[in-house]
Amino acid sequence: MDQFKQISTFVEVVAKGSLSAAARAEGVAPAIVSRRLDALEERLGVKLLQRTTRKLALTDEGAAFLEDCQRIVAELEEAESAVSERSARASGHLLISAPAGFGRQHVATLLPSFLAEHRELTVTLNLNDRVVDLIGEGIDVAIRIASLSDSNLIGVKLADNKRVVVASPAYLKRYGTPQSLDDLGRHNCLAISSDGSQRGWTFRHNGKNVTLKVTGNMVCNDGAVLHDWAMAGKGLAWRSMWEVGSAIELGQLQTVLDDYAAPGNDIYAVFAQRRHLPLRIRAFVEFLRRAYSEPGYWRKT
Repeated sequence: MDQFKQISTFVEVVAKGSLSAAARAEGVAPAIVSRRLDALEERLGVKLLQRTTRKLALTDEGAAFLEDCQRIVAELEEAESAVSERSARASGHLLISAPAGFGRQHVATLLPSFLAEHRELTVTLNLNDRVVDLIGEGIDVAIRIASLSDSNLIGVKLADNKRVVVASPAYLKRYGTPQSLDDLGRHNCLAISSDGSQRGWTFRHNGKNVTLKVTGNMVCNDGAVLHDWAMAGKGLAWRSMWEVGSAIELGQLQTVLDDYAAPGNDIYAVFAQRRHLPLRIRAFVEFLRRAYSEPGYWRKT
């Protein structure tokens, strides 16, 4: 840094024609400018300027050195300008990870509009239901549906989300509507599984979260299949509002046990760095927040 400051000061002094003029332009004392030039000449072992009280004159070595210094300073200014211009527009490549079901419905469908707004961007969308290693896999931003209160992740909340128990009107007409958690034992519950184990359903009961193991004649590791089974009247399903909101709005599914709904696992964008977040990530996160906050978005998708 000191070496470059010496070089830039040398170029500025020659351009301004005097030490005092260069000092005024930078807002420092002339003595500071003089010390920089002395240090530069001492480091190089040559005299660059003949200085008198009235004028400056380049030596032969100084004239030859000036040309290279002017090029270096100009190239740095161009580089800084290019970086500033680039940072003012979202550009480059964006690697996104999202849960498979949510990503298909609420990320993939929005990407064409996002790219239409940011034409210098390209994206790769990876859809999977495992928890990705953002740093190890080079992920720019991951969409997660979870509580981040006990997490070390850096996240931005994109939207509220909660899980509800749903069933088709035909199923409820045939088997009745459960009124309490105890009633679940008398219903066919369509459960999701992962790694060979069935996940429980979480509710709020007596001021605490409780997770119940439900039973039914069909289990699947794909939430979209459970959604389809519920729509077909095969049983109750515990699903996120992002998935079933539109079906509820259309009357194809009905919620039950709403008084027992647990606090939701909200929708977050998470990333690995806190400071100097690239504009492409900030633009994408803001785009999703804006889309998800549109009136009626979750009912029409």
